[in-house]
Amino acid sequence: MQRDGKYIYCIIASDYDINLGPIGVGGRADLVSTIGFEGLCMVVSDHPLSRFVVNPENMLAHQKVIEEVMKEFRSILPIRFGTIAATPDEIRNLLNRRYSEFMELLKQFENKVELNVRGTWKNMGVIYQEIDRQHVELQKLRAEIEVLGDSKERNMKIDEAGHMVERLLLEKKAEESDNIIDAFRRSVFEYKHNKTSSDAVFMNTAFLVNSGREIEFDNIMAGIGATYQDRSDFVYTAPLPIFNFIDLKIFPEKWEL
Repeated sequence: MQRDGKYIYCIIASDYDINLGPIGVGGRADLVSTIGFEGLCMVVSDHPLSRFVVNPENMLAHQKVIEEVMKEFRSILPIRFGTIAATPDEIRNLLNRRYSEFMELLKQFENKVELNVRGTWKNMGVIYQEIDRQHVELQKLRAEIEVLGDSKERNMKIDEAGHMVERLLLEKKAEESDNIIDAFRRSVFEYKHNKTSSDAVFMNTAFLVNSGREIEFDNIMAGIGATYQDRSDFVYTAPLPIFNFIDLKIFPEKWEL
């Protein structure tokens, strides 16, 4: 018979228990509630200790629970996806040991949310033309390739040109995303670049902002969209948990330390 542990979503400060209903990770309709210690709580649900499935459904369920908590609490500390404690006492012991650390982080990130912006170039042909036009060394290399007769040497030069274009494309992404970020500098506390998924995506950036400043963010995005309407498309998320700005690591083998 498999034994259940406590799957952990996030940490909050609360003097009362919460009940978010049967929305827990794992598809069993487990109740999401809290386990606390002196006003510091972990939001949890039951989950088998011996079996955890990493899939999009569970990842989405993890985020959805935290988003539900955000509707009621102004400060939350999201916990890394897939963290499970064996017993409620392990959770209380951890909250006791790291009480000051967690309370300080809750104070630091009070009323903060994350907004993610992704920018995509509409026409990569135009971008590659700009790279070629702006870099003399690439032009010279292309000219050398055109007149080379030896196939081996030509292929080596083609590989060299390909690597150069990759490097110059990364530099162009950084330059263009920095131009976009400049518009947000007075409205955000911090930002973090994430990996881009293709050559056309030149920015994938998370911003840490005060909750309630979404209209200001909307206005900035509208201005950016108008300025770059012929060149780029932009999409951005609704307010999210601060996944990019805090990474609390809880290792099961150290629960009792």
